[in-house]
Amino acid sequence: MNLSRRTFITSAALAPVACGVPLSYERGIPITAPKPTPTVRPPQIGQEWSYVKKDVFNGKTLGLITERISKIGPSIVIERSTQDGGVLPSEIQTSWGMVATDTQWPRLLNFSPSLPLWPLELSNSWSKQFTTKYSIAGYSDSRLNWQEYMSVQGWEKITVPAGEFVALRFQNLINYENSDPNIVDCIRKETVWFAPQIGRWVAREASGSYQIQGQIGVAILEGSYQWQLTSYK
Repeated sequence: MNLSRRTFITSAALAPVACGVPLSYERGIPITAPKPTPTVRPPQIGQEWSYVKKDVFNGKTLGLITERISKIGPSIVIERSTQDGGVLPSEIQTSWGMVATDTQWPRLLNFSPSLPLWPLELSNSWSKQFTTKYSIAGYSDSRLNWQEYMSVQGWEKITVPAGEFVALRFQNLINYENSDPNIVDCIRKETVWFAPQIGRWVAREASGSYQIQGQIGVAILEGSYQWQLTSYK
């Protein structure tokens, strides 16, 4: 399974067609790379980030999610909760910035080997392709293919509800095998603004598409979402 030219063309078409009032995409102000290169804040128990999640198609707010580091040991556990105290699945990292259990998808995904959450080098020219296997939580016997191309777009100054940040903007282009063999050409595109000084991203956008086996036509668009940092500590 390779990231083909068709994959890149399809990903470029992942733009929302809204029935309500759509959100505009995030816009940062391009800046020169900071010198010295910022270091990523190391993890500590109690570090916390809160994000507002919105539907890009109609602009509706879907909720406020708080993420908090609760354990640092052989793995790093980030507990997650809703605004009303509801408990969400935890994110698990094998080491800082390497995710093994990812909560950002409609279903909880486990990766082996783990995947980087941000570029391995905080430079304008960095890019790399990663290949791994994933399973859906509760179905560990099923290991499916996952290919991810991560590329840096540049440093930007971006304003979100939590304030103004200097962030490294990068893009993930993902081509993955669906657990349903009738669903093919599964593509996910993410744009992320990572702020090293807080050890987490301050803004994120994601959209996706797929096709049905044997049907020729326009790709079926999945949900398109936007997250913004509202507070951190």
